[in-house]
Amino acid sequence: MKKTAVIVAGGTGTRMNNNTPKQFLLLHQKPILYYTLQTFLQSYSDMDIILVLPEEYVAAGQEIIDAFFDYSRIHITTGGRTRFHSVQNGLNLIREECIVFVHDAVRCLLSINLIHRCYETAMESGSAIPVTACNDSVRIVNGEDNTAVDRSTVRLVQTPQTFHSKILLPAYHIDYKDKFTDEATVVEAFGLRVQLVEGEEHNIKITRPADLLVAEQILQPSAE
Repeated sequence: MKKTAVIVAGGTGTRMNNNTPKQFLLLHQKPILYYTLQTFLQSYSDMDIILVLPEEYVAAGQEIIDAFFDYSRIHITTGGRTRFHSVQNGLNLIREECIVFVHDAVRCLLSINLIHRCYETAMESGSAIPVTACNDSVRIVNGEDNTAVDRSTVRLVQTPQTFHSKILLPAYHIDYKDKFTDEATVVEAFGLRVQLVEGEEHNIKITRPADLLVAEQILQPSAE
């Protein structure tokens, strides 16, 4: 089945202490966004990408595409007020039945294997949400009270969150709520359960300077 990746790149550089949005910072002389796009394009020959960018950075995104990629496989749209609305804008460009991957642009270390596993699971069950185990102690804080949680029951959620288009597109027609932190919460609010798959330790989201240093080390052996 056809594959479409909606790459959400609407973040800013606030927590990076940098005026440049995170997705445009350099790793081994290439933008973070380059590695994300490259992995998805290499995963399947029929993978298309919808890249969601802040309006003021559309030209910068187009420059990256023109420099490194086949522009016919990547389409750009602008982001919205929240992640929900940015993803919604991307989904509005989908015209045919497909498996949809929604991925954070700054998770540039994901593997082709993870994309394949998410695709295969979504083909079988309609969805695939990559998660990893929590290795830290966890507590729920409610006002002045706090309670320990059994960490063996906790999972940390990653992207690409993957769905059949017949599930995801209708789900994004519901009204926005503040609790919609990712695609899984939207689909669950639509009344459907989601399927979890094993994520990857290296599939980190680059949000702080220390994350950038980690990514540089991980990419070192394969950096061009």
